[in-house]
Amino acid sequence: MPLTDTSARQAKFTDKAQKLFDEKGLFLLVNQSGKYWRVKYRFNNKEKTLALGVYPEVSLKEARLKRDDARKTLAEGNDPGLIRKQSKLAAKVAGENGFENIAREWHNTQLARWSVSHGQRVLNSLEEDAFPLLGQYPITELTAPLILEAIRKIERRGATETAGRVLQRISSVIRFAIQTSRATYNPASDLTGVLTATKVEHRPALPRSELPEFFRRLEVEPLHPATKLAIRLLMLTMTRPGEVRFARWSEFNFERAEWRIPAERMKMREEHLVPLSRQTLAVLEELKLHTGHRELLFPSQTTLTKPISENTMVYAFGRMGYKGIATPHGMRALASTTLNEEGFDPDVIERQLAHAERNKVRAAYHRAQYLDERRKLLQWWADFLESQAGGNIVPINFGQTTA
Repeated sequence: MPLTDTSARQAKFTDKAQKLFDEKGLFLLVNQSGKYWRVKYRFNNKEKTLALGVYPEVSLKEARLKRDDARKTLAEGNDPGLIRKQSKLAAKVAGENGFENIAREWHNTQLARWSVSHGQRVLNSLEEDAFPLLGQYPITELTAPLILEAIRKIERRGATETAGRVLQRISSVIRFAIQTSRATYNPASDLTGVLTATKVEHRPALPRSELPEFFRRLEVEPLHPATKLAIRLLMLTMTRPGEVRFARWSEFNFERAEWRIPAERMKMREEHLVPLSRQTLAVLEELKLHTGHRELLFPSQTTLTKPISENTMVYAFGRMGYKGIATPHGMRALASTTLNEEGFDPDVIERQLAHAERNKVRAAYHRAQYLDERRKLLQWWADFLESQAGGNIVPINFGQTTA
């Protein structure tokens, strides 16, 4: 006789477990710990049992529906027990690989090189602006439109800078997932330039993925040696082309590994101190062989008391095949994007770029701060560029201040 809900409800454990059978292999197992729905079936000539839930949370009617689903799976030539295990594993993996879980893991990996306050700011921004919409999605199911929806919500409240920071952090999380073999593609990279434009002059910037080819072309192009060194110095120091063109040997302190650019040559009319990486010092030592006896690092070939033309490096980029694709000034944008993606403190990056700070009190504070952090940042950047140029060095971010 088939089971009834009444018989299932009244069944009680006595001195040993009992099985109350229904139909088509379904039965209710009653033991000391409770009542459990099970279904018997055969697969590959082996008798197996599949759990269907606990009574009364799963009613008799619901147990029969689950039994029928299992029998349908069996009729299709599949083992319902194995399918169940695979589904549980997939759900577990999906949960572990959810964006929020991976973002928190990425955040933890960065804490050793972040200040406490910055680490908290990063986490707060993700919790407030990324996790509510993206948090539960498996990292591999994130799409550019989905990420864009989260970014647009931030923009709509007028927080354009925050939107840019959050987008960079989302991109860093996905890149971390790729590096740890849990994703293969970064849809956030498709959103470059999507944020509301501000009134600034945009110059073409080289994507970081193009750096190895850029250095290969720089190596083989028959440019004047000093021009090649000017491009390398520009990239290594994250300075503006004009600051490099007018550089004087007297501005460099090789013992302290520092370049002090006077205020009159800076866009913001404030003196700028540039820490010099090992690679930058090597470039300067090589350059000394060419112009070390001159006042200017890069004197014009026709008038030695004047610097090279503002178009010298621009023309070099054109000869290398980057006309309309990348500019010397755009190398600052490449550095900024890369360093932000790698998790460096945006305030340190902005200070190294010598960008304006509207708040005078904050600006004075920033001038006095970040020298050690900027030294570490520029050394990491130099190591990174060397690795892209084919060097054996691998840039490591430990001991840093933020991102």
